Amino acid sequence: MLTDPISDMLTRIRNAVAIERPYVDIPASKVKRGLADVLKREGYVWDWKEVGDAPMPQLRIELKYGPSGERVIQHIKRVSSPGRRVYRKSKDLRPVLNGLGITIISTSHGVVSDREARTRNLGGEVLCEIW
Repeated sequence: MLTDPISDMLTRIRNAVAIERPYVDIPASKVKRGLADVLKREGYVWDWKEVGDAPMPQLRIELKYGPSGERVIQHIKRVSSPGRRVYRKSKDLRPVLNGLGITIISTSHGVVSDREARTRNLGGEVLCEIW
């Protein structure tokens, strides 16, 4: 049993990018689907789909690389953890690396990027930072 499944997902993505895998399989959950959807919308991964049958479906995330094989995801870091939750209001959200990266936030309206949260005036738990 995992104590922090989101951190496990981010570590699996980080490790797969480090060895230049075309995709990574991750145990599915609602929050992980939201995270994968934000990564797709923001252009950090090609696509994601659910593979396998119940009771243990998997998310298959197709990782994205540049034309010469350069990594699109340079850095991925968990901000909030089960022992130390980090919350931000919409006005306190700042761009990561002057807009080159994103912060992913879990809000009452689902999992969104910091750009979406600022435009929709939403705050919530800061899950991770990616650039």
